[in-house]
Amino acid sequence: MWGFGFVRAPFSPAHGVVRAAAGESPHAVDARLPPAEGCRIPPRYGRRTALRRRSGAMTGEALRSTDLRKIYRSKGAPPTEALTGVSMVVHPGERVALLGRNGAGKTTFLRIASTLLRPTSGTIEVFGYDADRTPDKVRPYIAVVPQEGKPFFHLTPREQIYSYLRARGLGRETSKARTQEALDRMSLTEFADRLSITLSGGQRQRAMVATVIATEAPLLFLDEPTIGMDPFARRSVWESLRVLTRRGSTILLTTHYLDEADALSQRLYIIDRGTVLVSGTAEDLKRSVGGTLKVLLPEGAAEVERFRTFGSCVADGESLTVIAAPERLGELMDVAVRSHLTATVGPVTLEEAFLRVVGRSIHED
Repeated sequence: MWGFGFVRAPFSPAHGVVRAAAGESPHAVDARLPPAEGCRIPPRYGRRTALRRRSGAMTGEALRSTDLRKIYRSKGAPPTEALTGVSMVVHPGERVALLGRNGAGKTTFLRIASTLLRPTSGTIEVFGYDADRTPDKVRPYIAVVPQEGKPFFHLTPREQIYSYLRARGLGRETSKARTQEALDRMSLTEFADRLSITLSGGQRQRAMVATVIATEAPLLFLDEPTIGMDPFARRSVWESLRVLTRRGSTILLTTHYLDEADALSQRLYIIDRGTVLVSGTAEDLKRSVGGTLKVLLPEGAAEVERFRTFGSCVADGESLTVIAAPERLGELMDVAVRSHLTATVGPVTLEEAFLRVVGRSIHED
């Protein structure tokens, strides 16, 4: 369950389940328990993890995969190769985006990296620990926002964040402070004490992101973290992730929003059909397109040969995108007028780089 395996009623090994009285907050219940027994804390999430992190015991890259492969097999159906030899590196303190269309293999990769799925072959390491062979050593260093994940419907955002932090071994005061900070950052204070079942889809997604960023884990996996959010909420997430990397965390996210990858990632990987096609910075990929202007011809695909001399051409259905230099724009527009085509001109974006590399839009199934 991506690490969200806790219950609302706090557990004390000495006293069993301590249940809240009607209207009593989890913090009040927590105060009635003996010290350090506010919830059941698995040993791997205890204080030793925090001590190792502070002492600099983490070694190696934040994440390194080598020739990672995953084949799904089901009775009566041919095997499906979701990953076909993915090799990548994420350095400590980086924000890295993994881009690809639906079914490209992004979620499969994150599930293997977060120890929820075993690879068919290849290796993946988190801070020097093999995620497949030694998952218990990896888990204290990671936190995950799963794709289409939802908070527990019977908890409020405040309860969810606080309980999760306590389950990871953080102290009461630290958990309270981080809970409030995460609620403020995600603009959830107004809804902090409402049951999650009463929240909108975007508010629930913000609660999920708030729960994970509050951990300040060394490595965060975020699978489509801003899906369903309004533009203001998305930018709040972006700023929160920037703050986390400044504090030393590392972030690997998948997203369908290319503007998000452009604004947030320091490096990115484009993956298609389980294979990494290209990697680099967003600016490097945009420069590789071959021009600074894009001309979109909504009905120009049938006339692609007329425009090849102006620069790179990418047909997407009936539309045609031409990447051109500014000095040739006038001539290109003359050809469009003579061909009775409408045209829209704008700067080159990451969308054009994705089209050039993959050959199809990121939104195309």
